[in-house]
Amino acid sequence: MIKKTVSLTAEGKKDLEKELDELIKSRPAIAERIATARAFGDLSENEEYSSARNEQKMAEGRILEIQEILKNAKIIRGGKKSKVDLGATVVLDMGGREVTYTLVGPTEANPLEGKISNESPIGKALLGRKAEESFDFNGKNVIIKSCY
Repeated sequence: MIKKTVSLTAEGKKDLEKELDELIKSRPAIAERIATARAFGDLSENEEYSSARNEQKMAEGRILEIQEILKNAKIIRGGKKSKVDLGATVVLDMGGREVTYTLVGPTEANPLEGKISNESPIGKALLGRKAEESFDFNGKNVIIKSCY
């Protein structure tokens, strides 16, 4: 099986490590909920038991997912960029509207926080471009005002 490298910023790695730690710490509480619900008797109609088991499955699945991501993580370095690349923050003029994005890997992408994936359409269009370069994106002229 070929392992896929996962691109993460140092901040993204730290956030995943924190989430992993919190999930691992939640295990005893979830196990206690399961034990308490099991004591109620008939498990086939025990909503508390089903809910606790579902919570356990979700937590364990996320733990495995985060561990796999961290095991295959490649840390993206920020800093001065001459071209748009992973880790770069760009200020764009998108038809008179100024927006700021940081280009990250898909694992970390969150457009509401200004983090866009290098695999997204705008991320792909930005890769390799330089500050003050303009290009057409979805019928709009986009100008890269700065890249850092």
